Amino acid sequence: MFRSAQGLMGSFILAVGLTVTGLPSYSGNAMTAALAAQVDPGYRLGAEDVMLVSVWKDEQLTREVVVRPDGMFSFPLVGDIQAEDRTVDEIRGDLVRRLTKYIPNPNVSVAVTKVISYKVYVVGRVNKPGEYLVGHYTDVLQALSLAGGLTPFAAENDIKVMRRARGGQQAIPFRYGDVRKGKDLDQNIVLQRGDVVMVP
Repeated sequence: MFRSAQGLMGSFILAVGLTVTGLPSYSGNAMTAALAAQVDPGYRLGAEDVMLVSVWKDEQLTREVVVRPDGMFSFPLVGDIQAEDRTVDEIRGDLVRRLTKYIPNPNVSVAVTKVISYKVYVVGRVNKPGEYLVGHYTDVLQALSLAGGLTPFAAENDIKVMRRARGGQQAIPFRYGDVRKGKDLDQNIVLQRGDVVMVP
């Protein structure tokens, strides 16, 4: 009787743990695959992003790499590789070309496992102003939603997206009231990393 109750309690704790975390029980490789599947193939990497680079049948050439502040990462045999503002396919092609000098027909895979560089900022009259780390491309409406929406005193048609461009600042207007009514939807642009959404 005691053993049965103990077993039931263990099952209950396990079930509660899964419910609280909301995460399925992945193995390490499955978790990496699940994270990689969430990243848009066209995503361009930035500093601090993490990738898993693997060369088939070579454990010494399978490792996680981090994009350094200079936009590069280091990999055995080939040295530094440019990663910033490139897709995983472009990086994989570069690795294959360089590794071919040492390995015949290398089978290389590259996957983004952590997106850390894609940050946007929402400031001003929103309910939750601050920095937002987003793992996918995000438009202005989505950023405002992350920030809890506008406060009652916000000037909804005077919102601006501040963007650094070629050493200068660019102010892109966004009229929330118009977009909410289905007008001028093109102004709901996809934000670039580092953009600041200002809500007066």
